[in-house]
Amino acid sequence: MTSSVQRAKEPVNYQIKRALKYLPIFLVLVLFAFLLLAPLVWMCLGMFKNDAEILSYPPRFFPTANHLVENWRNVVARVDMLSLTRNTLIYAVGTTIPGLLVNAMAGYAFARFKFRGKNVIFLIFLATMMIPFQVIMVPLYLEIYYMGWLNTFLGLIVPKIASAYWIFLYRSAFHGLPKELEDAARIDGLGEFRIFLQIMMPLIKPTLITVVLLSVNNCWNDLLWPLIVASSTKMRTLSNGLAMFIGNRTSEYSLAFTAAAVSMLPMLVLYIFGQKYFVAGQATSGIKG
Repeated sequence: MTSSVQRAKEPVNYQIKRALKYLPIFLVLVLFAFLLLAPLVWMCLGMFKNDAEILSYPPRFFPTANHLVENWRNVVARVDMLSLTRNTLIYAVGTTIPGLLVNAMAGYAFARFKFRGKNVIFLIFLATMMIPFQVIMVPLYLEIYYMGWLNTFLGLIVPKIASAYWIFLYRSAFHGLPKELEDAARIDGLGEFRIFLQIMMPLIKPTLITVVLLSVNNCWNDLLWPLIVASSTKMRTLSNGLAMFIGNRTSEYSLAFTAAAVSMLPMLVLYIFGQKYFVAGQATSGIKG
């Protein structure tokens, strides 16, 4: 409020000069925003077009008629969207909820406990982030195969629960909390697990929501791992189901745009409601107290 009042009292000429000073930066940001959003907007508008409009030349940015209902009926008739969405939800929720506890406990141990070899073990965890998934893909598949988890939700979920990146975020968040909190809780007679669950976890709410958003988004858009483990038709997730649908019908662009845009909507809604926590979690996860 004070800064806005001070700006109102500034001379008009000074305000104009300052606006002109930042105008090039603003124009560059607008250009990058347009380059980023244009394909997304084009895809969303493609839901309302038929193939003739999409392929017309010169291109028409806005649809001349609403073909959304027709396109959606054709998609539903050819793809079991309900089954694909259900499998993806089970995969995302089943990976995210156990991962919240497992990775948070690991991050808490690295941040608050003292034990021999802690830094070495943590560096080994971080080193695994440098290994591409394609390197461990075959050994991981063999493990799932010999355990009999192919075409099961266990095979999809269990290998994805633990993540070095989530552990790193949790460690950074817990490391920034004052040590006096847990000391006071111990004096009050709380055990270590209750201190972790009741005292520490509520204090890193932005990081928790950040991990939920990123984990659900990763599972929702994951194509390679479900394609390897869940080869059965009834176990397909939304990403590989739509990839096969779009790959078989590359000439039907209106249906491809409709299916892709509808599959994107849940993640868009989730990010809209959680974006302020996401930004706060990213900002505070690297702060050390």
